[in-house]
Amino acid sequence: MDIRVLKYFLTVAKVGNITKAAEILHITQPTLSRQLMDLEEELGTRLLIRGKRQITLTDSGLLYQQRVKEIVSLLDKTERDLAEQKDLIGGVVSIGCVESIVSRALAEIVEKFSNRHPRVQYELYSADGDDIREKLDRGNIDIGILLEPIETAKYDYVPLPYPEKWGILMRRDDPLAQKSSIEIQEILSLPLIPPRRTIVQNEIASWLGVENDRLTIFASHNLLTNAMQLVERKLGYAICVSGSYTIRESNSTCFVPFEPERITNHVLAWKKNRIFSSATAHFIQFIKDIYDS
Repeated sequence: MDIRVLKYFLTVAKVGNITKAAEILHITQPTLSRQLMDLEEELGTRLLIRGKRQITLTDSGLLYQQRVKEIVSLLDKTERDLAEQKDLIGGVVSIGCVESIVSRALAEIVEKFSNRHPRVQYELYSADGDDIREKLDRGNIDIGILLEPIETAKYDYVPLPYPEKWGILMRRDDPLAQKSSIEIQEILSLPLIPPRRTIVQNEIASWLGVENDRLTIFASHNLLTNAMQLVERKLGYAICVSGSYTIRESNSTCFVPFEPERITNHVLAWKKNRIFSSATAHFIQFIKDIYDS
């Protein structure tokens, strides 16, 4: 399948009009229409609903759009990586990072590495651990900064000395906000907003000595920003690590750690047996030199 045709499809899907897409792509409208019809015939399914003024996607078209975006993105990244081989310390390092105290550490690391290699550029991706691992596995990003645990059979990694405390986020005017710590058993009857990851919810339930379905879960979150809006409206209590709150503190909320203390550590991880661009290889070695002692 011609990558050029995939890019034609993405352009049409984005602008929703054959004529406009043809102008953007600098080809004739009949040529573009023919290419798309050939694509649908090759796939054996209809991708586009052709209206008089607007092109929309079928369900198959929406799925195909998602997959093609990933293919084109990975191809573009591969071409960049190959080009970087000509210039040993230049190019792009793509990094996925959880939102936690390590976000500030990442900025410091990038600053130091950039001072040494000023031609390197960076693509930063913020998400929870599941999303970052998925992108690592697909090759969409080079390295990920994650909270433990990780799958040691799949990844090489360097431990990072940035431990995180788990606790609960609440409004400052909540009676529990006067506590310096909160006993884990106290949260059992509260409307909770935990991280969406099942492994984390199961861990929280194990701390309480109950099954997951005993938790009163009002909502879940992958990043804390939207969950904080629910907390501010007194809809629930968000469970998170302290660093994810301290990088976005607000005057109306506060973080109270659990008692007994629950600690999670960070790692910088990358997929095993992967060949990296020069820029990424140097970045990983730079991290190892700092932390892997």
